[in-house]
Amino acid sequence: MAKIHELSSVLADQIAAGEVVERPASVVKELVENALDAHATQIDVLVLESGVQSIRVIDDGEGIADDDVLTAFKRHATSKITSRADLFRVQSLGFRGEALPSIASVADVVLNTSTGTTGTSIHYRGGKLLKQAPAPLRQGTDITVTDLFFNTPARLKYLKSPQTELANIVDIVNRLALSYPAVAFRLVHNSKELLKTAGRGDLQQVIAGIYGVQNARKMVAIEGTTADYRLSGYVALPELTRASRQYITILINGRAIKNQLLTKAVIKGYGSKLMVGRYPIAVIALEMDPLLVDVNVHPTKQEVRLSKEPELAKLISTTITDRLANVNLIPSALTNLGSHRRERLNTDQLAIDLNAASSQHQTTAQPSMSQVAPSMAAAATEMAAEVSVSAAPEPLSAATPERTPAESQPIMISDARELDNTAVAAFDDRYQAETVDLPFGVATPEKTLAIEPVTKATSTPATAERFPALRYLGQMHGTYLLAEADDGMYILDQHAAQERINYEYYRQAIGEVSTDQQNLLVPIILDYPTSDVLKIKEQLPLLAQLGLKLEAFGGNSFIIHSHPTWFKAGQEEDTIREMIDWVLQDGKLTVAQFREKSAIMMSCKRAIKANHHLDDQQARALLEKLPTCENPFNCPHGRPVTVHFTNTDMEKMFKRIQDNHISQNTH
Repeated sequence: MAKIHELSSVLADQIAAGEVVERPASVVKELVENALDAHATQIDVLVLESGVQSIRVIDDGEGIADDDVLTAFKRHATSKITSRADLFRVQSLGFRGEALPSIASVADVVLNTSTGTTGTSIHYRGGKLLKQAPAPLRQGTDITVTDLFFNTPARLKYLKSPQTELANIVDIVNRLALSYPAVAFRLVHNSKELLKTAGRGDLQQVIAGIYGVQNARKMVAIEGTTADYRLSGYVALPELTRASRQYITILINGRAIKNQLLTKAVIKGYGSKLMVGRYPIAVIALEMDPLLVDVNVHPTKQEVRLSKEPELAKLISTTITDRLANVNLIPSALTNLGSHRRERLNTDQLAIDLNAASSQHQTTAQPSMSQVAPSMAAAATEMAAEVSVSAAPEPLSAATPERTPAESQPIMISDARELDNTAVAAFDDRYQAETVDLPFGVATPEKTLAIEPVTKATSTPATAERFPALRYLGQMHGTYLLAEADDGMYILDQHAAQERINYEYYRQAIGEVSTDQQNLLVPIILDYPTSDVLKIKEQLPLLAQLGLKLEAFGGNSFIIHSHPTWFKAGQEEDTIREMIDWVLQDGKLTVAQFREKSAIMMSCKRAIKANHHLDDQQARALLEKLPTCENPFNCPHGRPVTVHFTNTDMEKMFKRIQDNHISQNTH
């Protein structure tokens, strides 16, 4: 009897599903991408129980012809690839032909589709065709996936918590909405609307809908081009950061991808403007010839291979650096004071809403945040990733009234709105009309307020310079300097300020490669274990390029007779050891990298420490030097140098402004 046999089509589809359908979010991704490839302008995603019970995707795209419906559920059946040449110019999201058969092999799938002239309904369960019948003639596709992984319980067992699975779905839909701002997206979970975009082609409005209007106002537009690439998008000001890289979205020809080099390029573009361990919010849209990108290297198509990748990374980093170079980056003191609390509230509210969304539908109103905040700490810790969820953004019209600080906190998921049975029933009915007026909650384009960050450079005509001219007032606790300008009061961290001044001095002083050497009266002898000696010997040529000429001195020792002249007197041995340690740790170290690290190290050691009282002359000298820096806003570690209280902030704190009106009492 032959030992080798051909797998059945159902079993082959189930094996393929292991790569394509990892979790409910994978199903959402594949189905929404099919809708986008069908040129849909409206896509609605309805999810029950984090997608395990039901996933329904409705679009108004081209639909599938009757003759093609059965073929669409066969492996490697696609309308997007016809020849080998097409594989190298892929311009669609789905092209492998694995999504529908893989999903149908591990779930119950009902598809209703129509091209506008004919319609077909088809029912698959576990990869087997159960029914085929005519369908209504509403153009587009309506596909419902239920009982996911019913016949593969092992995969069902390894799903994460309902909150985590829902967070993955929201993240997928968010990124697809950012990729296609001209498409109106709607995400509903257990009859609660979590996301809604207008589909007007305005990326700013989509960002506001996902991350919140207040956060969107702290993002600036970027543009850049080379002969091969075109870059556009939005990046956050350095004051708006998150604890993970997840909020950096890279889009290539409308496809959200993961690429470590490009993500690092975004962070590199900020330089020392970011605090250590903090990352920006960014949406980077890249357009290029499809020949320069290979999207066929991963089953889920989230990872791609790029030609001229270093050139693209350089374009991203330099574009961000240039865009932020002339922007006043002094954060509002009130913003910095409340940022930690707001971020905690964001995580708390997210856990609350996800827990509520994963429970059975309730007709009672959601409790207020103050009522449920004490009970959600445990739920918040279950969130393995930071995911931003939001309902439709608030109106951005110029007539929007000023809000109190509590109202303006950018909660990243708003109170999920209960949809009554009538609204749910009307969900399908609105597709019957030829034109649908979708209320989105944003102003019309001609009345829309641009979401440009309100920097100090644009807030008042008197402060048009990048960094204000500060007048010294005094010192607080030997740590902070108080100063004023025409637009308010400034508080400076004296250590961070001098650290920035020192850093730019040392970076310039040691920035030029020099072969000049200083001979040592007493040679330095360094001892290392055998494992390190072998690595050091391998890197001797690199160390020589850095100006360190190590000679073997018997056993596990090296001797050094000279060092570069720019070494700080008294710190020669410590500097040499740090250079060697960096080489051992990184495996490679360029002159530029080492001198950057050296400048940061020396600037910190030589800066004024806290609790050190300065006289008026020293303080004024510090305030005079700071504006001459290339980046006077952050220390080399990314901490802010100064914060700003505007005149309006001061008037509000002393109740000289009440109820949006200036008090008439001038006493």
